[in-house]
Amino acid sequence: MAISQYRSKRKVSGGRYIPYRKKRKYELGNEPRNTKMDKVRRKTFRTLGGNSKVVLLSTDEANIFDGKKYKKSKIKSVVDNAANRHFVRRNIITKGAIIDTEVGKAKVTSRPGQEGTVNAILIKG
Repeated sequence: MAISQYRSKRKVSGGRYIPYRKKRKYELGNEPRNTKMDKVRRKTFRTLGGNSKVVLLSTDEANIFDGKKYKKSKIKSVVDNAANRHFVRRNIITKGAIIDTEVGKAKVTSRPGQEGTVNAILIKG
């Protein structure tokens, strides 16, 4: 069964909306791609309009911005993740996660499951 981004079949009160049409191709959604810590694995998808999207399935490196320039660094582990506390134990990287790298701790600013790369800003202190 396809994942849809269409409105719910139920109202807030619990009543049903009367369906006036079927699902549409442009309303399709995707399952979340939880980027894990492992060797770099990417996958390319065809998207609407014939465009392509490169998603990151797993990675062990990040582009760290220290205030002046970007530097590629190895990721040691995930320290904190505001999206889900269980992601820390499973080493899943999402936007807003704090990762421990060779340079120091950094906060992820990109969306790895959507953009195909891990960009992060170095945390001072």
